[in-house]
Amino acid sequence: MSFENLIGNREIKEYLSKASMTGEMSQSYLFVGIEGIGKLLMAKEFAKKVLCLKEEKKDDCECKSCKSFEGQNHPDFYVLNEQGDTIKIEQIREMISKVIEPPIVSSKKVYVINDCEKMTVEAQNCLLKTLEEPPEFAIIILISARENLILNTIKSRCMTIKFKNISDEELRKYAMDKLGYTEVTEDMLDSFEGSFAQMMVHKQNQDKLSSIKRIVDDLPNQDMVQIMNQAKILYDKEEADDFLGYMTAYLFKKNLENKRYLDCVEIINNCRMRLRRNCNFDMCLDSMFMDMWECMRKGIYNETDCRNKI
Repeated sequence: MSFENLIGNREIKEYLSKASMTGEMSQSYLFVGIEGIGKLLMAKEFAKKVLCLKEEKKDDCECKSCKSFEGQNHPDFYVLNEQGDTIKIEQIREMISKVIEPPIVSSKKVYVINDCEKMTVEAQNCLLKTLEEPPEFAIIILISARENLILNTIKSRCMTIKFKNISDEELRKYAMDKLGYTEVTEDMLDSFEGSFAQMMVHKQNQDKLSSIKRIVDDLPNQDMVQIMNQAKILYDKEEADDFLGYMTAYLFKKNLENKRYLDCVEIINNCRMRLRRNCNFDMCLDSMFMDMWECMRKGIYNETDCRNKI
């Protein structure tokens, strides 16, 4: 992997590459942007360059540091992820105890906190002093898709780098050159939502995404039993949020035909909120599809009643 192999955000790639070469780096970064845009990949590539033992920082470097990094066993690099639903104060305390230890292989150490908005308030407060006065050899990178959930005191101590959505042109080129697509339609680009990860979801789930479009198209015409039978293929907890996001994008497009599709978007948004609150998965989706069917067939969707289910 190299910066050049990462799609999108060329300005950020150039800035981080230059910073790693010159050594003119912040010790605390905050990478923000939508899910699946490549923030973690960018952080890893930046870390590899920072930790490299050679001045040239070549992509094919064979130094001890680069070999360790490629082997995913570099002692001076660590990615912190949530345990369960949150990043807990105990994890941050353990990280801090490691950060202050001198590097083993490189002259620097790089710590990445992925999805940092999942830190509890206690964990964020625990991190403050280290962000303010990190050891001279330490670089800490926070990554988030929901900047609004991060304490202002955390943000004020970091250099914020905002990632832009990947352009349709870049996504189309990658899909056709690397993923074997023979055609990339406007509907497909809408479903990618400027995200590399969403594009990969589309590639891996083309049959299911076709089913989503068919269900939406059939809502005004099929009876409820047929709609529910079609929908069962989408009852996958791991992929549900991605599928619901794709369905939302398609409904916005269908809104040009019938304004009731906007009500269906609201129904999906309420379903996603309920799922995030750990409501029963099957019941949430059953209720969502029934409400959408009733909305399109009978026009009786009541937003207040739906919200009362949350």
